Amino acid sequence: QVQLVESGGGSVQAGGSLRLSCAASGSIFSISAMGWYRQAPGKQRELVAAITSGGSTNYADAVKGRFAISRDNAKMTEYLQMNSLKPEDTAVYYCNAHAVVVGVHYDYWGQGTQVTVSS
Repeated sequence: QVQLVESGGGSVQAGGSLRLSCAASGSIFSISAMGWYRQAPGKQRELVAAITSGGSTNYADAVKGRFAISRDNAKMTEYLQMNSLKPEDTAVYYCNAHAVVVGVHYDYWGQGTQVTVSS
């Protein structure tokens, strides 16, 4: 089992910045990739950014050049630096950890943190 605890959400005006953090605990040795997803009201949850244990990253087109994902493997914590925020970035942001145990894949989720961007 992996537990994920997020922090750093809040309200900001358009053009502002926020930094989200997600600390993992439990069976962290099994984690291969971590990522951030978001879900806006009435919409499906979507991938924002992901990072592998080796540091390879992947971003949604909507956030490329504005958001940066990073990971501290020693602390097993991932971060999402969000700059130049737009009202359309408003959503609940979820931390995700993908683990593999004896060939079986698992996905773990944080509780979610609200990000609100006002125009």
